[in-house]
Amino acid sequence: MNAKDYLKKYREEINPLLREYFEDKRESFKKVDPLAEEAVKILEKFTMSGGKRIRPAMVYYGFLLGGGEASEKNKEDILKASMSIELIHSFLLIHDDIIDRDAKRHGVDTVHEHYKKIAKRIFPNTDKDHFGNSMAIIAGDLAASMANEILFESNFSPEIILKALKQLQKVVYTTIPGEMLDIVMEARGRSTEKEILKMHEGKTAFYTFEGPLHLGVILAGKGSEKLLEDISKYSSAVGKAFQIRDDVLGVFGNEKKLGKPVGSDIIESKQTLLVIKILEDGNKEQKVILKELLGKSDLSLTELESFRRLAIETGALKYSNDLARKFAEKSFKILTDMDSQNKEGRDFLYKIAEYIGVRNN
Repeated sequence: MNAKDYLKKYREEINPLLREYFEDKRESFKKVDPLAEEAVKILEKFTMSGGKRIRPAMVYYGFLLGGGEASEKNKEDILKASMSIELIHSFLLIHDDIIDRDAKRHGVDTVHEHYKKIAKRIFPNTDKDHFGNSMAIIAGDLAASMANEILFESNFSPEIILKALKQLQKVVYTTIPGEMLDIVMEARGRSTEKEILKMHEGKTAFYTFEGPLHLGVILAGKGSEKLLEDISKYSSAVGKAFQIRDDVLGVFGNEKKLGKPVGSDIIESKQTLLVIKILEDGNKEQKVILKELLGKSDLSLTELESFRRLAIETGALKYSNDLARKFAEKSFKILTDMDSQNKEGRDFLYKIAEYIGVRNN
């Protein structure tokens, strides 16, 4: 199987469990308050609208790598526990969409945009942006609470649940500094390659790979310290490759496949590897064009094409793609000595790294 096959197989197993979970939550929140019930419905639509489910899949395969057995008896236990990281993902995305002022995610309205439209319809005299952002922040907090509850009520020993909950909090507080650095770099309007890769360490490598994989190993209750170290090294390399490719696709990708507007990083003046390499290697005229494009709220397709030309002509695109491949290849080498006998888990990680090196969506 390739990476997409692995993820598709996993989605087919976890999506019904997620739907069942949200259905139960809607019923229980119905007794609390209509606003709370509506928030659960919005969270469900947001969470179920798309996404590769890569983070909860990492939990599942981390469980296998750590010696956990996904037999018929306990497979549902680890699948349900892995849903916790998907709710953490929704929590962080909801807040990230507010920060980035994004109106779409996976082809549907972001949560703050959804509430903004409600305000426009029902409360025409209120500040619609403030209402939308406020309600979305609370909905995001609700998703985080649900994530903790999923683990707290999971079918594992109390000792393992406690360790797992601690790891879930670590995923959040390790991601936050990366998000803060991203905001600071955007406000400052400049950054270095070292700063960008440091941001990728916290915001992507740990959040998408290391944290969820470690969570799976913890739930297995058998993994070695050497395995956790190997996973950390793998995650650092593959996470940086993933984010570099993500930034490239944010400019050169297909909007339908990505589920979010292409060029939004330019509109938001994001400090990406593409941007800093254009500034480093571009001539005076190219730098002027770049500065005129960054932060342009009404960026046209013609202007997006101008940015793409800058990235190609200055070598920024080639540099980014080459660096992503280099990090992906580094992760392959780490996998050869990984302290796990589970072939399926190792093959999954290998195929993920292989896919990331050349991904186009």
